Amino acid sequence: MRTSPLDATHRRLGAKMIEFGGWQMPLSYSSGTVAEHTACRADAVWFDVSHLGTVVVAGNGAFDALQRTATNDLTKIAPGRAQYSHMCNHDGGIEDDVIIWWVDDTEFHVMPNASNTGRILDVLDGRDVTSERVVIAVQGPHARRRLAGVCAHAADVARFRVQRVDILGTRAIVAGTGYTGEDGVEIAVPVGAAEALIDALSAAGVMPAGLGARDTLRLEAALPLHGHDISPTITPLEAGLDWVVGWAKQDFTGRRALIAQRDGGVHRRLVGIATDGRRPPRDGAAVLSEGSPVGVVTSGNFSPALGHGIALAMCTASSVTPGDAVTVDVRGQLLSGRVVATPFVSRSGGR
Repeated sequence: MRTSPLDATHRRLGAKMIEFGGWQMPLSYSSGTVAEHTACRADAVWFDVSHLGTVVVAGNGAFDALQRTATNDLTKIAPGRAQYSHMCNHDGGIEDDVIIWWVDDTEFHVMPNASNTGRILDVLDGRDVTSERVVIAVQGPHARRRLAGVCAHAADVARFRVQRVDILGTRAIVAGTGYTGEDGVEIAVPVGAAEALIDALSAAGVMPAGLGARDTLRLEAALPLHGHDISPTITPLEAGLDWVVGWAKQDFTGRRALIAQRDGGVHRRLVGIATDGRRPPRDGAAVLSEGSPVGVVTSGNFSPALGHGIALAMCTASSVTPGDAVTVDVRGQLLSGRVVATPFVSRSGGR
């Protein structure tokens, strides 16, 4: 079991710790998940996301290696930008979803999910630097304003931009990325500088938030969770993420299978479902239409912003359309609901 370099800090702040992807990470702090969620929607919070991996792929062959492996097309961006992409298998299933930080001409930082760093190292000739840095996500409509009091240059890094910045006397990498549906940045700092950054953020009025709030926030924004809404048996097209596929590229892992699926049409797809009442739909619950099974919930929870349950569900493509009434069977309790457009909640503000 791995721990964040900020493990002692989390415990000092009263965090409830859980296992996640082989790491001990904070689920919530004394304020609780709903309060942390609300603070991110209304103001600003910080998350420790050091459990995400960082694999540095560098050198003259780095660009070509990533083009052959990842689904998205790096020719759409340039150094100093970030890109969301998938690593697929030969059947088109998503082995992992990653953020690629193109730091400079020949250096890329690939950020896989917590348990998938080894898998990324297996397919890319990279260097695992996960233990050398801490990654702090500052998120919310006022994230930049509050961060500006700590480091104006970090607050100025625009959405999906990447920049090296001096923060509190140390060199950091800042990217305009996140996983909440709100504005903000992610900051990678050397381990030794992490405590000072947290103290400065706290003094600037940014409160800590744990994985519980991160999950409800990303679900309201309909951002997929690997192992649930996307997986090695779910393709980008089935997940409604065909924009992540660089169709013009000559070759990448899974391209042939994805082209065949694109040309033949998907037989199932990920949809949004809103349920009545506060009881949340849960992963694995059956989705019924007129009493017949049409799909299964892949992610479900209570939405603090909406006050009722929401879910992403993989359903037969021909069986449901937005507005259709459905029922979700949660361990024998039937929740009435309807198919809705996603995201469930739009971004609150910020620039």
